[in-house]
Amino acid sequence: MVLAERFSYAYPELDRPALGEITLEIEAGSFVLLAGESGSGKSSLLRAVAGLVPHFHGGSARGELRVDGMSIRDCGPGELAGVCGSVFQDPETQIVMSGVRAEIGLALEHRGEPPEVVARAVEEIALALGIEGLLDRRTETLSGGELQRVALAGALAHRPRLLLLDEPTAQLDPVAGDELIWLLRRLNEEWGTTVLLAEHRLERCLGAADRVVALEGGRIVCDGQPADFLRWAVDGARESFATPLARMFALAGADSLPTSVKQARAALGPVPDEARPARIEAGAARGRRTRRRQRSEGAPAAALSVRGLWCELGEGPVVLRSIDLELAPGERVALMGRNGAGKSTLLRHVNGLVSPTRGTVEANGRVALLVQNPGDYLVRERA
Repeated sequence: MVLAERFSYAYPELDRPALGEITLEIEAGSFVLLAGESGSGKSSLLRAVAGLVPHFHGGSARGELRVDGMSIRDCGPGELAGVCGSVFQDPETQIVMSGVRAEIGLALEHRGEPPEVVARAVEEIALALGIEGLLDRRTETLSGGELQRVALAGALAHRPRLLLLDEPTAQLDPVAGDELIWLLRRLNEEWGTTVLLAEHRLERCLGAADRVVALEGGRIVCDGQPADFLRWAVDGARESFATPLARMFALAGADSLPTSVKQARAALGPVPDEARPARIEAGAARGRRTRRRQRSEGAPAAALSVRGLWCELGEGPVVLRSIDLELAPGERVALMGRNGAGKSTLLRHVNGLVSPTRGTVEANGRVALLVQNPGDYLVRERA
């Protein structure tokens, strides 16, 4: 499916190549995980396979890279789109339609498929991804995680033979992220789709992958099965590649390193009752919260006070319902919730980017906000 022979690529005006002497063969129907730190070349390799480099990003390429027999020198993104489906780090850059249903069916419409075929394919992929409830929504009302799943649905709607994914779980909550990885595995097995996945969160992907390709400085430093990759990472003291489970088992002197929690539990055997953590009864956490508030009476004014906050996005759903929240100066608070729960919307209210439908938000001092996509803060064009 993918064949690279000493392939190198450098972005325009950069001396150091993003990819150097890549030799790689990916067989049809395999599930391959690309591992590596930021800047290691994972995204650049995916862009090359999709035909975006050098045709879209420019720069210079050497060596050979073929996708389903087509050379990327001769075939650009348009020709390769019939074979590849791509989901990149920032889903907002891929969303072009105002409605979810139209966005998912866009690739099929470009191929000239009849409306009834497009409609059926959109319904099928939405059901497979669990986003049928989003089909009649406007894309501008979706959360980052919801946009990510819509972008994935659009990439899968035309049943590509090769699926390229760049950090697809980056904007998903932990449960949705795990569900997505195993959904990809199921599509890989049932549809025969070749999956090339770049991820930082290796612990959730290793159990699904057939093979791991590790990159450093644009070069392949390891290529093998997940268990062999973990042994290489642990023995070589490569902290960025070794998962916490693998390090724990290695410290215990285990010969085999688990690639998933399921494997680890099987290796450890049943957990004795006396070793199980005590169950936390409902209301216990609420009691601790009440005691903390009582101790803080007489302290300086609250850093943040939210009272009766409601948010309704036009004709869309109610995003926030009667939120009451108070933060003391110096307090550290984690907002937890599934995609679409309202976490980002609440932060935007605190920063003043969104006005409440009802209720009040009072901040004692200036508020700084770092949103999901750091590219929103950059004024220069990114490579």
